[in-house]
Amino acid sequence: MNTGLQSERLLKPDRYQVFLLSCPASIPVNFFPHPWFVVNKKGAVSRWEIFWQPGKCPTSWKHLHKDFCPPFQGTAIFFFTERYLWKNVKMLGVVEGGEGSLVHHMADFIERSPEQYPYCNKYSLMGPNSNTYAEWVLSRFPQCGLRLPWNSYGKAYKVGLN
Repeated sequence: MNTGLQSERLLKPDRYQVFLLSCPASIPVNFFPHPWFVVNKKGAVSRWEIFWQPGKCPTSWKHLHKDFCPPFQGTAIFFFTERYLWKNVKMLGVVEGGEGSLVHHMADFIERSPEQYPYCNKYSLMGPNSNTYAEWVLSRFPQCGLRLPWNSYGKAYKVGLN
């Protein structure tokens, strides 16, 4: 997927949308995916994800980050520099709807992550990690139809909590 303007055109200013995107994790664990959510609430767009580094931006809650990167941009190829970014971003799916819809509730839930996600202060390659967070959100909305890839290591890490 080209992560440039084509992705921005998918945003609908009159709808609620939740995109599930993924790119490889940083080397040396790049055989695992790094997922994140892009939330569009009628034109108000935000990106939500977990990073191994805490407090990477002003809107961070330890390992949970909002808007650290542009919505559709891949993450760093190497963990020690932001200079080189993954270009092979995959859209794993999108759900959309109107006021009061499933996706409206899903967007609100993601935005309440700082208060509700039980692992903001903890990160491990084994879990909890970015896959744990994405699965935690998806497990609350199974009817949305979004799924993580089979190799999303950490997605089964105690996601039933909270």
